[in-house]
Amino acid sequence: MLMELTAAMIAAYLEGDVEGDSNARVSEFAKIEEGKEGDLSFLSNPKYEHYLYTTGSSIVLVNRDLRLKQPVHSTLIRVDDSYGALAKLLTYIESQRPRKRGIHPLACVEESAKVGRDVYVGPFAYVGEGAIIEDEVQIYPHVYIGDLVHVKAQSILYAGVKVYAKCEIGERVIIHAGAVIGSDGFGFAPDKDGRFSKIPQIGNVIVGNDCEIGANTTIDRAASGATRINDNVKLDNLIQIAHNVEVGSNTVMAAQSGVAGSTKVGKNCMFGGQVGLVGHIEIADGVQIGAQAGISNSIRSAKEPLMGSPAMPVHDFYKSSALFRRFPEFNEELVRLRAEVNSLKDALAALKTAEEK
Repeated sequence: MLMELTAAMIAAYLEGDVEGDSNARVSEFAKIEEGKEGDLSFLSNPKYEHYLYTTGSSIVLVNRDLRLKQPVHSTLIRVDDSYGALAKLLTYIESQRPRKRGIHPLACVEESAKVGRDVYVGPFAYVGEGAIIEDEVQIYPHVYIGDLVHVKAQSILYAGVKVYAKCEIGERVIIHAGAVIGSDGFGFAPDKDGRFSKIPQIGNVIVGNDCEIGANTTIDRAASGATRINDNVKLDNLIQIAHNVEVGSNTVMAAQSGVAGSTKVGKNCMFGGQVGLVGHIEIADGVQIGAQAGISNSIRSAKEPLMGSPAMPVHDFYKSSALFRRFPEFNEELVRLRAEVNSLKDALAALKTAEEK
């Protein structure tokens, strides 16, 4: 639910220009194809432009350079980047929502824990011995905060998050439901009988400021030292980050990606869904990796996006994919050519025999 805003108010905040009724009001956000009166929508992808002429939304954010092909019924607000402007507006609206405060009587906060001002701790949440919870942190029901954990100011831990002992969570971090921070790294050593013995994982996890960690994502604690998620990293749902991994600032990863132990991922990288990285490699700053790619060696520079398993430059991947799709055709041609070659061999053999006679 949005607060009620007029087109003039939105345009002033976004430094945009109004086309239409500056007093038009909105209190909800909707996709442009589903918009109705009182809704705010946006248009950034040209393939949805036809909805602009039929939408019922009262206000639509559009790019300044959009040229209309038909009359529109909605009030338009022209901005430099409609998608970025929407994000800015919704972030502002979210910041105006009242924050929960107080420790619920059904929560358990150990006496040695330090809790800052305006903190919320929901029912059945647990805050362990020696933990530090800074100002305005939000801890939702059934969250587990282990001993000596440090959660810095204004972070939000949604229901069911588990943060194991000695881990550190930065400022303004958002951790979604079911995520586990600091579970043991996958460390086992075979003995002479081939059985695997557990290697104690005595490090921790350090999450920087302004990170977002998706639902059911797991970040393993280091065998020693720290697994590090640097500032402004965004991890989607269902991601596995193994022990002693380091993820550079401003890197984003889509769902079901996995990074094996001790791999170092650079700054400003972008990973599609289901990307897999082996352990003990390094990924340079700015590398882009397409969905389902498998990375088995270090990447030293960000020349062009990578795709495939094993990964290759995207143009090579597209060429290889085009050839792969034609393999049945190539096989048929090969069978035909083999038959012709064999037929020619038989004819030459017969001719040679006839000449010898």
